[in-house]
Amino acid sequence: QVQLVESGGGLVQPGGSLRLSCAAAGNTFSNYAMSWYRQAPEKEREWVATITADGGSTNYADSVKGRFTISRDNAKNMVYLQMNSLKPEDTAVYYCKGDFFVLRVWGQGTQVTVSS
Repeated sequence: QVQLVESGGGLVQPGGSLRLSCAAAGNTFSNYAMSWYRQAPEKEREWVATITADGGSTNYADSVKGRFTISRDNAKNMVYLQMNSLKPEDTAVYYCKGDFFVLRVWGQGTQVTVSS
């Protein structure tokens, strides 16, 4: 089972960009479909994007479609979330998640704050 560690969060102005990274420890990373979720204060955690194990297919929540891009590098055991045109409502803790059959792994999260 892999372990996941997110990085790349921070404070950014509206309209700005950030790239989140999720590093996976373990030699089975390429078996996992990977997703990004986020949780804003006093709100439920919501799904943001998913990429298949081979990177051949992606899906996005309507709220981020056209602004966010999920990608992965299986050779480096990494998954990324490129976030452009950020809005204040994108402020949240962002989590990466890996799924492989019944296995489900979460990272610890990274804070993204969009504010002027």
